[in-house]
Amino acid sequence: MTRLDSAERHLNIDSPNPVDWIPAAPAVDEASRIAGGKRRGVRVQPGLALAVLSLAVVLLWAVAPALFTVYDPIQGLAGQQLKPPSAAHLIGTDSLGRDLYARLVYGSVHTLSGALAAVAIGFAIGTALGLLAGSSGGLVDGVIMRLIDVLLSIPALLLSLSVIILLGFGTTNAAIAVGVTSIASFARIVRSEVVTVRRSEYVEAAFGSGGTFLNVLWRHVLPNSLTSVIAFAALQVGSAILQLATLGFLGYGAPPPTPEWGLLIAEGRNHIATAWWLTAAPGIAVVLVVLAVNRISQAIGKVQR
Repeated sequence: MTRLDSAERHLNIDSPNPVDWIPAAPAVDEASRIAGGKRRGVRVQPGLALAVLSLAVVLLWAVAPALFTVYDPIQGLAGQQLKPPSAAHLIGTDSLGRDLYARLVYGSVHTLSGALAAVAIGFAIGTALGLLAGSSGGLVDGVIMRLIDVLLSIPALLLSLSVIILLGFGTTNAAIAVGVTSIASFARIVRSEVVTVRRSEYVEAAFGSGGTFLNVLWRHVLPNSLTSVIAFAALQVGSAILQLATLGFLGYGAPPPTPEWGLLIAEGRNHIATAWWLTAAPGIAVVLVVLAVNRISQAIGKVQR
C-alpha cells in the first residue's frame, strides 16, 4: 500500500473534490463563544469604583450624619476659632469655632436632598409634557414645544433666580427653582423618544389588537421611552448640586447657620487668605460628588446602549 492510499483510507475520502479532503473544524457553540468573550472583556474600572465609593460615603453622610462626627454643626466651641486641620478637627474650624467636617457632613443632607428633589420635579413634569407632546402631535405638540423652546432660551441661573425670588429663600424653594430649570430638557428628550417608539411595530400591533390609546401609552410607549431619560436624570443630579451650591453661595439658598455646601463656600471666602480650608473643603466636596455622579451616569448610559 502506498503512502497516498494510506492517507486516503485514513481520511475516508469519497469525493474527488480536494476541498472535501480537509477535515471539518469542530463546531463551537455560539452562546459559549459570546459568553467567553464577555468573561474575557470584564475588567474592574478603577474610576467607576472610586465614583461609586465616593457617592456611597456622601449618601451615608446624608442618611446618618451623627455616625460620622461627634460635633454639633451649629454650636461653636469657645477658643477654637479658625483652627487649622488637626487630629481633633479633621478639616479645621470656622470663625465661630464650629467643626468644619461636622458642618460638611450635616450639609450633605440639605445638598443631596435638594438635588434629588429638583431632579424629581424636572423628571415628573418634563416627562409628562414630553409624553403628551410626542403622543398627541399636531397643535398640542406645537404649543408644548414652543413653550419648551422659551424655557430653554432663558439661562438656567437667571430662571432659577426668578423662581426663587417669587417663592422665597430656603432649601425647598431652591430645589423647586432648580427643578423648574430642568423641565425643558427632560421634556425634549422624552418627546423625542416617544415619537420614535410610537412608530415601532409592536406599538402598531398593540393598537391593532384593540388596545386603547391610554393603555398602549402606559404599557408600551412610556416604559420604552425612559431608557435615555434615566441616564440623563442621573447626570442632572450633578448639575442640580452645582446649581444649588451656586444659589447658596449667592445667598439665595438655605439661610445661616444651615450647613449647606454653597453657603459654607460663601462663609469661607472672607478668610481665604488665612484659613483656606474653609473654602477648599466644601469646594472639593462639591467637585468630587459632581464628578462621581457624572461618571456613574456615563456607566448607566453605556449599559443601556
